[in-house]
Amino acid sequence: MLADNSSDNCSYPSMGFQASVYAATYVIIFIPGLVGNSLALWVLCCFVKKESKAVVFMMNLSVADLAHVLSLPLRMYYYINHRWPFGSFLCQFCFYLKYLNMYASICFLTCISVQRCLFLLHPFRTKSWNYRHDVAVSAVIWIVVGAACLPLPILRSSGLTNKDNTCFADLGVKQLTQGASITLMVVAELSGFLLPLAIILYCTWKMRQSLQDPRAPSQQANERRKAWRLILGCAAVFFVCFTPYHINLPIFMMVKQRVFGSCLVRHHVLNFHTISLCLASLNCCLDPILYYFMTSEFQQRLFRHSRAAFLHRFIHLDNSRTAVSTAKEEGEEEEGGKRSENILMAYLRPFRPQRLKNDSMDPPPSP
Repeated sequence: MLADNSSDNCSYPSMGFQASVYAATYVIIFIPGLVGNSLALWVLCCFVKKESKAVVFMMNLSVADLAHVLSLPLRMYYYINHRWPFGSFLCQFCFYLKYLNMYASICFLTCISVQRCLFLLHPFRTKSWNYRHDVAVSAVIWIVVGAACLPLPILRSSGLTNKDNTCFADLGVKQLTQGASITLMVVAELSGFLLPLAIILYCTWKMRQSLQDPRAPSQQANERRKAWRLILGCAAVFFVCFTPYHINLPIFMMVKQRVFGSCLVRHHVLNFHTISLCLASLNCCLDPILYYFMTSEFQQRLFRHSRAAFLHRFIHLDNSRTAVSTAKEEGEEEEGGKRSENILMAYLRPFRPQRLKNDSMDPPPSP
């Protein structure tokens, strides 16, 4: 399709709207995302057994979320002040972390769903699988996703605009050929969205079927319900955070290539692209909730160690107060003893001279 000539007369949406939405979203999710993922990573690394189901994938998901969350203060600075004084490399790196977080999160959510489904539906086939295999799969995901996301910051550059100190949404986009644009979009949609979506939906359906199967062992019913809730939570995070962006992505690419001639369509698509990117960042807050409410071992470990830390602090404070009060009582007793002794001495002092005089009047002992 060729662009209509009228598309050149269309103006892009106001940057004020984009900046306000981005800044408000990042301010809202920064503290919950930082605290939630830091706490989750601490509990998963230190107190949850690595042999537990999907814990390695949850740890990597927390790392991906933290990498994006730690770049949010720079994003907030830019969208509030409308200038970027930190150099081109840091701009490109923060831009890269956004998409690295998105596609790494998609992959790890898919891995969590697959593993929980396979471990319960096919326990004998997966008996030899251990956490070292999870580590190997995670390493492959980081390498593949990291390499696949490299073209995204390369295609964006501040040198393509006439403005200095620009970053993120204000970066210019390199004009690609129609074939290159279609290839990039198809690869991103198929491998980064449609395939993970199909896998998560299949796992959810199979776990739901297993819960309704009367032939399933009754002793596994509780484990199956927990696994189904976890997979359902992964599906919910996937739909809320990543589906809007990938539904809008093909239309957004066509708008950037000036395929659509309607100014109204361009405005709606570009505005929705802003909202969909904000929803994609929301997964940094939803993933820790997923760990807590969908994983019983995470709840138990977090509650147990939080309670232990509270009791330890309470006992320490109580012992300190007891020691202080004991020392104070001993000091008061000692001071009271000295005071009583002084009073007694003062009372006996008038009798001491008389006693000495009487002693001097006694007859001397006989030789």
